[in-house]
Amino acid sequence: MPVIRPSFPLAYATQLMTSISRYVARQLLIGTALVSVVLVFIVWLTQSLRFLQFVMNKGLPLGTWLKLTIFMLPGFFTLILPVAFFFVVLFIYNKLSVDKELVVVQAVGVSQIGLAMPAILSASGLMVFALILSSFIVPASVRGFKDLQWTIRTDVSQVLLREGAFNALGDGLTVYVRERSGNGELLGLMVNDARLPQQPMTLLAERGVVTRGDTGSRVMLYNGTRQMRQGESGLSVLAFDSYTLDLGQMGQSPTRRDPDNRERGTIELLSLSVADGYSPRALARMRSEGHQRLTMPLSVLGFALLAAAWLLSGSHDRRGQAGRIAGAVIAVIVLQAAALGAMTLTAKTAGFAPLMYMVAVLPIAVCAYALARPRIRWPLMDSTAQQAIVTRES
Repeated sequence: MPVIRPSFPLAYATQLMTSISRYVARQLLIGTALVSVVLVFIVWLTQSLRFLQFVMNKGLPLGTWLKLTIFMLPGFFTLILPVAFFFVVLFIYNKLSVDKELVVVQAVGVSQIGLAMPAILSASGLMVFALILSSFIVPASVRGFKDLQWTIRTDVSQVLLREGAFNALGDGLTVYVRERSGNGELLGLMVNDARLPQQPMTLLAERGVVTRGDTGSRVMLYNGTRQMRQGESGLSVLAFDSYTLDLGQMGQSPTRRDPDNRERGTIELLSLSVADGYSPRALARMRSEGHQRLTMPLSVLGFALLAAAWLLSGSHDRRGQAGRIAGAVIAVIVLQAAALGAMTLTAKTAGFAPLMYMVAVLPIAVCAYALARPRIRWPLMDSTAQQAIVTRES
């Protein structure tokens, strides 16, 4: 039997693997970016419609709605990124398998872990990005969202001043607003101020804007008149370009609000104690939120290894890999359910926090072992791959 010389020298095989790794990594990152943006846009669109009605009912400009909904985007990315990368890994490696590219690359001596290396490196970079996102960007965005929402709900011009109605803001003060403009101004105002029985007055203005200060709310009136009774029969009429009317503390909500755990810093969540005035139940919820921020990025790597292990381990099947893809999807669903259960237990009892890390690290360890073990020879290969193996072994 003639000896067949190797057609894939080691140097060429290394160069080939480097090129393939770059190609696969590029496809993974581009695919993840596209899938994540599309999914985030869909989720953002469905969620933002609720706030659109909320903003329109209060007569606020669309810019406020846009700002309010943009604050939600980082939180959507943290939820979607691990799942999006998982499905992209499944798609890319399944496509490589269907096109027989994986068979040829393995035939020149590339191991399973070598084939999975582009997914591992890409997942490592995304894991760092997800950690920064969940630990710093998301808390800041939630804080901005809550502050803006709080301002809208506690603004006296939005809470108490309804369109087309006489709004009683207290004893002796009534305000009528014809309508609101798109930029938040009040149009067609009539104010009856009888808080001083000796000097009641009525103000008419084309437009006005409500502002808040240290002493309470004030309404700035523009282009109007002030009618004030003087004495028993006297009447004073004053035309003005601008006029400031103090509304006092009426309708004012508390100036402070309790911060949500999602807007607290990660170090703060993990360092607060009973000595700071929090109950054990509240501290457990804080610990759960803090540890979830640290374990969520690990799921990016865990899901990527899970997809790679299901598609690269074992023998090749010409009938397709639908069964393996379904198995990988079911495994991810189980892991997500386990992570949610561990987080719920930690929110009740902080001692279950190690369980959250166990659920995040276990798939990484198991799948890394499955990829690193000696490769099983694929019994069903096309003639090109079989020739390549014969060439290498000869």
